[in-house]
Amino acid sequence: MMQAAAVAKRVIPLLDRVLIQRAEAVTKTKGGIIIPEKAQAKVLRGTVVAIGPGSRNESGQHVPLSVKVGDTVLLPEYGGTKVNLEDDEKEFHLFRESDILAKLEA
Repeated sequence: MMQAAAVAKRVIPLLDRVLIQRAEAVTKTKGGIIIPEKAQAKVLRGTVVAIGPGSRNESGQHVPLSVKVGDTVLLPEYGGTKVNLEDDEKEFHLFRESDILAKLEA
């Protein structure tokens, strides 16, 4: 997670956007069989790495987000904007808070 903290310092989402690091796909079965990339299930959960200040209401005040850094969330199958940083191998996605389906309890 240390690497994600460094990314959070470089990428600051605006308004109600949330930067998420998708969980790693399962690439090997418990028995040790390697699963081909095309057969791997799409990962629909991730960890919140950075959040914006929130959208604004009619009076101009920021409405705080319901997720915080470190939360595990359930993501939609499609959507979000892929964010690749040149010196980082990890894949991050930028979602609006309203696109996130649920917050998962640990």
